[in-house]
Amino acid sequence: MKRVLTIVLFTCYFDAIFCQDYPRQDFSIEELSNLIPKIQDADQTNEDIFENLTQLLSEPIDLNNITPDQFRAYFLLSEAQIRSFYNYIKDVGPLLSVYELQAIPDWDRNTFDRIIPFVKVADSSEKINARLLKRIGQEKNNYLLFRTEKTLEPLLGSRSNTPTSNRFEGDPYKIYLRYRVAHTNDFSIGFTAEKDPGESFEWSAPKRKYGIDYLSFHVQLLNKRKIKNIIVGDFQSQFGQGLILGTAFGFGKNSETITTVKKNNLGFLPYTSVNEVNFFRGIAISYQLAPKILLHAFGSHTYKDGQIQDTTTGNEESEVTSLIETGLHRTKSELESRKQIPLTDLGAVLQFSNRSWDAGVIFHHTSFGKSFKPTPSKYNQFSFQGTQNQNVSAFINYSISNFIFFCEAATTLNHGKGIVVGTIGNLSNKMDISLHFRSYDRDFYALTSNALSESTSPQNEKGFYWGWRYTFNKKIAFNGYIDFFSFPWIRFQSYSPSNGSEWLLQLNYLVSKKTSFFLQVREENKVRNSSSVSTTYPQSKGIKRIYTINGNYEATSFLGFKTRVQASSYSFSGSDTKGIVVFQEAKLSLKRLNLSLGLALFDADNFNNRIYLYERDAWLAYSFSTYNGVGIRNYILAKYQLSKKIDFWIKWSQTKYNNQENIGTGGNTIDGNTKNDVKFQVRIKF
Repeated sequence: MKRVLTIVLFTCYFDAIFCQDYPRQDFSIEELSNLIPKIQDADQTNEDIFENLTQLLSEPIDLNNITPDQFRAYFLLSEAQIRSFYNYIKDVGPLLSVYELQAIPDWDRNTFDRIIPFVKVADSSEKINARLLKRIGQEKNNYLLFRTEKTLEPLLGSRSNTPTSNRFEGDPYKIYLRYRVAHTNDFSIGFTAEKDPGESFEWSAPKRKYGIDYLSFHVQLLNKRKIKNIIVGDFQSQFGQGLILGTAFGFGKNSETITTVKKNNLGFLPYTSVNEVNFFRGIAISYQLAPKILLHAFGSHTYKDGQIQDTTTGNEESEVTSLIETGLHRTKSELESRKQIPLTDLGAVLQFSNRSWDAGVIFHHTSFGKSFKPTPSKYNQFSFQGTQNQNVSAFINYSISNFIFFCEAATTLNHGKGIVVGTIGNLSNKMDISLHFRSYDRDFYALTSNALSESTSPQNEKGFYWGWRYTFNKKIAFNGYIDFFSFPWIRFQSYSPSNGSEWLLQLNYLVSKKTSFFLQVREENKVRNSSSVSTTYPQSKGIKRIYTINGNYEATSFLGFKTRVQASSYSFSGSDTKGIVVFQEAKLSLKRLNLSLGLALFDADNFNNRIYLYERDAWLAYSFSTYNGVGIRNYILAKYQLSKKIDFWIKWSQTKYNNQENIGTGGNTIDGNTKNDVKFQVRIKF
């Protein structure tokens, strides 16, 4: 009776505040970046990561069936809070309402606000005596999304006077189409189609092109007796610490200094991104061999873009000299490299688990249909070559009290090894820490990894990371990290063994429920070549610093403001350059109409001082503007709810440079100093 009364009180309280629909409102990628604060690396856009997080937003997980690793995938909860959740479930039974989360020890209002967009409490009676097709037809999470966008100024590649070899084959519109119907822990069906500006519509089986340039699809069933998960179509995988099987759920180093260090066993997930690389296409299955033993297996066959060595000499055994990951197929040369390399992946994971630990072994085999032999250079002498690559690893995660310890050790058969070891946890109710050690040999080849590393792939690197967060009270928190790394062998732009470091400090202050701000300083110290003409390759230390001040203010329930000032400095070989962006955004929320207006002033000396900032965008869209040069950028975003089942978005943005006579490079070049973009999106719910 006491539990029921608690739920009723919380429900009434939040209904009064959020007009009864707060847990089900739509969250944009901008609001997501506020919920998971400042998670973006200052030098990366991380679009794949946010694509996966928006996927989580579009399909909330049932709290009565959520796993600890699914909780950790949100990067929002401490180990103490996760443990408190499961202790509460053990004591009182399944949750009856999402508002009951407020009754869990160690969970406060801020925790509730951050986690609520991702979770729900499902009605247990929904699926009783209902067949799968009937459940699909009745599912509320069922929508079709269409988006188109265009740069108003003519691009060089779209002009009639551009040479044929460099001219775009298609029109200048970008088109995105997505359909999804899904129910947590039951099924998911969907497809995603995209055409980049300049790409053409064509139906040609020999070219592996079927209308639109990129098409992704999947059908997933979950919890069908001993078959816990099966996906046919496009999927991604996340096992162990992502050392040999990882997806875009790996964040790397950022201002969420604790939870993002550890990767989580999410298993197989549908792939819905428009990134045309780093996914599997085929079948994946997770089978319950015994109460505590799961067998995961998959087979995949895809085609990668790449440059093929000239075979005019009659040599039929052509070689791949480079892989191309832009996903652009607009010109004749880009189309010639499209889907040239057959790629077959086979893998299996045997996983053992109970309440406090899980462990497993992983095998992954990759086979190229053509021999891969990159064009020789000084830094790639130990890059992967050949037609096959095989990795084996073992992992373990052990949870005790408020700490979790993790480790994965892997080897590329007949080549090098890699290992990650670490822990995250709570020293007290105020102090959280994370420790992470990594070591990757120069001939360790993990082609589908998302393990923590300073380089783009876990190879030729050793490092030690220490992160901390101290919470003074509910309003003030201080966090940071320091990472020391070394490269035992030469690498790109650094032709000698080298080392470096990176650190970050951030102060968060929640002034009130309506006002918050943070201060952040980040420094990266890394050695690189200071001359490209000298045969001795002298080295210099490059030091980049990023300074950020960010404030959010909700003036009223329908009017809010965001201000960010971000500055950068870069020192290298006696040269000092700087950059700064001042960004202001206002949002107005009315009954059916939401408006957002943004204005940015920027001045960056060169590419080393570029700054990425989020912009508010349409639902499930993401926008990371790159500020480089001198100028001004502004945008207007409007959302209109035509009915309960139809929403419209329209966005106009303009960037004007004061120091440039043209914008862009290659086929994207615009004559003049101004670029205007428009975007339109409609969502239809079924």
